[in-house]
Amino acid sequence: MERALVVADDYTGAMDTGLGFAANGRSVQVVLAGPDSSGLERPGAVETDPDVLVVDADTRALEQKTAGATVSRLLADTPSIVYKKVDSTLRGNVASEVTAAVDAIDASIAVVAPAFPATGRLTANGIQFVDGIPLAQAGYGVESSTVKSQLEASPYDCEPLSIDTVAAGSDAIRTTLEATLSGEPTLVTCDALHERHLESIVTAAQSLEETVLFVGSGGLASALAVPQSGDSPALESPTGDVLGVVGSINERTLEQLGAVSDNRIVRIDPAKAVTDPHTAGTAAAEAIRNRLEAHGEAVVTSALESADVDKAREAAAAADCTDDPGDRISTALATAAAETARLAPLAGLFLTGGSVARSTLERLDVTTIELTGASVGDGIPVGYLVDGDLAGSRVITKAGGFGTEKSIVNCLTALAERNDCE
Repeated sequence: MERALVVADDYTGAMDTGLGFAANGRSVQVVLAGPDSSGLERPGAVETDPDVLVVDADTRALEQKTAGATVSRLLADTPSIVYKKVDSTLRGNVASEVTAAVDAIDASIAVVAPAFPATGRLTANGIQFVDGIPLAQAGYGVESSTVKSQLEASPYDCEPLSIDTVAAGSDAIRTTLEATLSGEPTLVTCDALHERHLESIVTAAQSLEETVLFVGSGGLASALAVPQSGDSPALESPTGDVLGVVGSINERTLEQLGAVSDNRIVRIDPAKAVTDPHTAGTAAAEAIRNRLEAHGEAVVTSALESADVDKAREAAAAADCTDDPGDRISTALATAAAETARLAPLAGLFLTGGSVARSTLERLDVTTIELTGASVGDGIPVGYLVDGDLAGSRVITKAGGFGTEKSIVNCLTALAERNDCE
């Protein structure tokens, strides 16, 4: 059995959390699973025994009860270390999934530390900040900025671990953690402003004799000590072009798209993507192929500015669409990528926007990604597709709110440069 199991609620989060382990030399595989655990049983899904298995359960948008049941099912066979990945902006079913994980592994304590300092996510006085802005005002659709508020639906007591205690070091943290132990599980929300704070939290928690559930984002994962079994298997990488699929509508991602050359970008009209996603995606594939033939790289998106998001919503309303327009756009973008892969050899994929990234990989019949431990900036991991239509191709993923102005350009360049060397 793998030495550590991470259960994530979306794909990009699974990848950036896996990076925290892979960058420390651990073999890491990311597997796409569904609410029914589909994907884990597929032949070739996990061919090796990685130090860390990261499962994207795809539960962020599910109902709380279903999300919790999915986590319980995935933790039926408990490994030595369990990590419940939560979004650093606390979106999704945080309380139900953490509670389910606590119950599944019979944890005495859950150490909850969602800070990810390298990406500007900090926790102080129990409040989550994004680039210095309290979470509720940062534009992520979360109503409260406190970590505790996201856990209120749990039946278990929630206790704070202040920044003063965290800064005092692992011995002080351990003393406080031990004081919270009782007959029932306790959820301890931890302040953290620096990576060293997360390291101290992990050191203290791993020294406890009781069963601990670790709850965090990519930041806490980087600090967690996991035994190492050996090197990851080498994968052959094909030669070919580089395709970027941009589904995030986060303002930071739109800014990053602005740095990409216009002659690389294929924009799917958002109204067409919403009204007929398959036709829109198929039509875009031909334009993508032309860009690839001319430049060796292309980026497909449906939003270059915030006004495009409004167009998609207006089109959905006019067409009386009953499903989420975002899902239809994901289908259009994934269709474009899959049709492109059928028409042209692709050696590298760049994906941003968790739901679009996952939809794209599913259309390409991908189940498993092997992380290399390399990254193109904080929280932007590099991996290989283990199976599917593009097995062996490199993949770089980025959460919508991560990165700098040049992040998308840098990712495309990294994929293209590796291709040139092979």
